[in-house]
Amino acid sequence: MAKKEKKIAGLINLQVPAGGANPAPPLGPALGQQGVNIMEFCKAFNDDTAKMEKGMPIPVKITVYADRSFSYIMKSPPATYLILKAAKLQKGANNPSQEVVGQVTVKQLKEIAEVKKADLNANDVEAAVKILAGSCRSMGIEVVGG
Repeated sequence: MAKKEKKIAGLINLQVPAGGANPAPPLGPALGQQGVNIMEFCKAFNDDTAKMEKGMPIPVKITVYADRSFSYIMKSPPATYLILKAAKLQKGANNPSQEVVGQVTVKQLKEIAEVKKADLNANDVEAAVKILAGSCRSMGIEVVGG
């Protein structure tokens, strides 16, 4: 006999800092609204992200089922976060078309592409590097090296 599928009651998309899930807003109200046990999610998420860099933003897709249970999928950190970290910057340019605030190498972009491989819409690493280079341009960060 086939296993019965759980009925999905809702989907929640959030960005939660690694190791920093707590019941405070925005996490608490988003989960509470769907009837999810907030502390159970926080404990599970913090355990799963314990080995990651503390505070790194992690996109999470939480599926809430009709019986108030949940499952979640963690994605890789946002490309902009990884690019800023590689360039050792706090933020991108205020006016990216006219100012350059930092530099990243193609080698660094290849490393970021490897991390983001599963979440990027690219067939190979070279295409992923082109996508990331576009993100760099829109942040006022110059790509150097061949």
